Amino acid sequence: MKPLFRKVPVQYESSFSARHDVMPNFGNVWHYHDELELHFTIRGEGIRFIGDNINSFSPGEIILVGEKLPHAWRCNQEYYQNNPDLSIEAIVLQFLPDCFGKQLVGLPEMYLLPKLYEKAKSGLLLKGETKDTVAKLMHECVQEEGMGRIITLMKILQVLAEGEEYDTIVKTQSAFYQSNEAESMRLNDVFNFTHSHFKKDISLEEVANISNLSVTSFCRYFKMMTKKTYYDFLIEIRISHACRMLVENKLPTEVICFECGFNNVSNFYRHFKRVTGMTPLDYKRRYLS
Repeated sequence: MKPLFRKVPVQYESSFSARHDVMPNFGNVWHYHDELELHFTIRGEGIRFIGDNINSFSPGEIILVGEKLPHAWRCNQEYYQNNPDLSIEAIVLQFLPDCFGKQLVGLPEMYLLPKLYEKAKSGLLLKGETKDTVAKLMHECVQEEGMGRIITLMKILQVLAEGEEYDTIVKTQSAFYQSNEAESMRLNDVFNFTHSHFKKDISLEEVANISNLSVTSFCRYFKMMTKKTYYDFLIEIRISHACRMLVENKLPTEVICFECGFNNVSNFYRHFKRVTGMTPLDYKRRYLS
């Protein structure tokens, strides 16, 4: 999807944004910004879209999103249905690559920082002790003021730059361009419709009507914006939900297949292995262990 550019609000007396959000939702607009973003999900679960990657998220996940890398987090409808009194909760740090000043970033001692920023353009999912340490420091960062907040951010960046406990999220880095608001809203209408109806059969005519385009024009437009077909996009959303249900381990795989919108088990297994690189059973074993 062609993402919407978003200006990150920063207080006049601050060099970067540090927030502890407790809100009804994450905000669903597919967007990007000049700042890097360190996103710590404390409460909430659903699907996240980062670059060309579609995957589930759950509490405890920490991701470093690079500058201009499009992203969006969206909670599952089941999350709100099962927890009507709950909202989402996250700590979000957003900062420009040179928020400490170009001279400081250019110092010989800081040579690992530009390398980290380059890696972040593919999105980094933190793991292990690195994730635990960063989570603690992020809590401290939003409570600090003045120089203490800057020092804590620098500690976080040091941990990230010197550590190697992370997975790369994005497969291919593509150039993204600013879009006007109307165009972005049209694509988000498709995003919202698909997320709400993925369990049912969705025809190209239905989704093209939402975009006010003919089927041929919609297919061409969607492929140009996302680098994938609409049905590939739909399948990735279905597989993402299947992954979450497999990890929850409440239903047999054959039931999960139909719960996620697939019409037969063999088709589900084929698409699951193509998207994740493993069978549903291997996926479940890996994450439950």
